[in-house]
Amino acid sequence: MKLVRRHGLFFLLILLLVPFTTVIIFTGPDLSQEQILQHKIAELRERLHHSEMLNQERRKDVLLLRQQFNIVLNQASSTGNTSGWLGRDVLSRETQQLLVNMTGSLDLQLPSIYHYLPYLLGNPFALQPAYKLAKGRTGVSMVLGVPTVKRDIQSYLMTTLQNLIENMSQEERDDCVIIVFIAETEPNYVHSQAKEIQKQFQEHLSTGLLEVVAPPAGFYPDFDSLRQTLGDSKDRVKWRTKQNLDFAFLMMYAQAKGTFYIQLEDDILTKQGYLNTMKKFALQKISEKQDWFILDFCQLGFIGKMVKCTDLPNIINFLLMFYNDKPCDWLIDDILRTQICRFDKNVKHCRKAKDALWVHYKPSLFQHIGTHSSLKGKVQKLKDKQFGKVPLHFPHSNPPAKVSTILKPYKTHTMEKAYKGETFFWGLLPQAGDTVTFELTPPIELESFLFRSGNVEHPNDKFYNTSVEVLPKNNVSAVSSLGAVYPLTQDGFYVVGRFNEAGLAQDTLVSSSEPLSSVRLRDRKSVV
Repeated sequence: MKLVRRHGLFFLLILLLVPFTTVIIFTGPDLSQEQILQHKIAELRERLHHSEMLNQERRKDVLLLRQQFNIVLNQASSTGNTSGWLGRDVLSRETQQLLVNMTGSLDLQLPSIYHYLPYLLGNPFALQPAYKLAKGRTGVSMVLGVPTVKRDIQSYLMTTLQNLIENMSQEERDDCVIIVFIAETEPNYVHSQAKEIQKQFQEHLSTGLLEVVAPPAGFYPDFDSLRQTLGDSKDRVKWRTKQNLDFAFLMMYAQAKGTFYIQLEDDILTKQGYLNTMKKFALQKISEKQDWFILDFCQLGFIGKMVKCTDLPNIINFLLMFYNDKPCDWLIDDILRTQICRFDKNVKHCRKAKDALWVHYKPSLFQHIGTHSSLKGKVQKLKDKQFGKVPLHFPHSNPPAKVSTILKPYKTHTMEKAYKGETFFWGLLPQAGDTVTFELTPPIELESFLFRSGNVEHPNDKFYNTSVEVLPKNNVSAVSSLGAVYPLTQDGFYVVGRFNEAGLAQDTLVSSSEPLSSVRLRDRKSVV
């Protein structure tokens, strides 16, 4: 709990059943002025390359328009139409001259996404998000892609987003965009998930830090007609094929937004300052003129893989060409093999060449926390050993108070010790009507509060249906301020907040000069 009063800051970490949070302070060595300058030059160079890539994409669009103009104009000429809407007489002289310059033939046809996914030709909306919640932030250094799917047993998305954002500084938040890709096509689920994200992260949606997109159903093929490859079952082929197309759609959406792209998952946690660490590492390699294809900040799967946005078109094309053939991580490995491995050299030579372009950073900055895979029935308790130990307690101080509760603690993990900052609270789930009361001695003027419960590794072990309530020192004089905004309980407490789905309760109180004598957490109904 974080209590902010007029003349001080107080903090209390409340944990239910299991310790809550993981924060590792991660600081690198101070950079010299020369190194800082080198990093800035490297960053400008990558931004220039990204701009050149975007210009090339626009040139492709112009060529496509040119082809379409040729078709229309040739049809008009062959039919002798000189006065209708297809006639040139209705166009200005400048436009006529422009079209004359564009009527040359194009003998070479460039491959496009329709060559890889021909079923898209009949659906003009298949390459547009079916749902989009975004401010359109671009020009950032870091673009984080977080694909998420519907999970039958347990979802970690809200915990993951909370952890990603909390472990950023304000400077990092201003130079980043997080794209949540809801890889489902059922409208009710997409809208309910987006609504939950809006409810918990409206501030970050408003600033443009967070975006939510979902694909149209027409982007995907008939999964029942897929070829079975690698000896995999039909269900597994469908799962990995859809995942390849999910990642391709997400990357296509992300490539124009920034300089570097980081592929993540929806069931991870990270370390404090991870974005700055990743950016410095990338710019250091670039300033040293060390070529790289992937910077790997996690030893597991497709988590924490950083690529330059200028390399995304090649990755996207590869995923689209072979989406039915192999899992995405195998395809990424194949890209490197195709680029650098020789048939006249042995496996050892190939691995050494790959290691030069696929650079691993240690210790890892991301940890996998999920246990239930998006593939139905698959359980994977994977942990990155390079991530290090997770601290379960962070010392803090609080104003003097008497703590009372009927919640039974586990061993020495009492609420009193948690309030004093000596440990975390670990106990049984509360029942309807159970309370935790902090009787402030002396009473203080409370400006805001912050309660956290749960643990990133056990996101369901937290306070549910629990309200935050305050008791003014003098209830009569406080009616004009608190009573005008907050509901009053039968025993004189004002309900000033509630725990959300992420196990978090945070708010700023209506200004009042009346000191508060107690803060209380109350379970409002049984947890099923």
